[in-house]
Amino acid sequence: MPKRRDIIRMTPDEVDDFLAGRHTMNIATHSPDGTIHLVAMWYGFIDGAPVFETYAKSQKVLNLRRNPNITALVEDGDDYDELRGVELVGTGEVIEDRDILMEAARSVVTRYYGIDDPAALDAAAEALSHKRVAIRIHVDKVVSWDHRKAV
Repeated sequence: MPKRRDIIRMTPDEVDDFLAGRHTMNIATHSPDGTIHLVAMWYGFIDGAPVFETYAKSQKVLNLRRNPNITALVEDGDDYDELRGVELVGTGEVIEDRDILMEAARSVVTRYYGIDDPAALDAAAEALSHKRVAIRIHVDKVVSWDHRKAV
């Protein structure tokens, strides 16, 4: 009999489909005092890699510049037998390149604001990019679960 963990694990395609949904990603980085700094962010993708944009002087950026280790969690479900989630463990790359930052901002705007008119998309991305950087997550490990599979 298969272990429950093996039953509820998502396939790579299921992980991709889940992450492509409109969710919030919880981002965990290491604070200078050793505690975990945890924040919720909207995210997008560049070349299939999760990415988000944030203020260049934010605590998460300061943490990543010092220690690039990052863990991200995307989850949903209200009842135990509906819980789904994906944990991404890896490193966060702080990107100051304006073109990549704009690409990240466009991805976030498209996903969460539903703007697809090119002029409006560029204007909204421009507004999001002031004093910001992009963070690309280089994923080393994926942990997933979909409790609906065990029902």
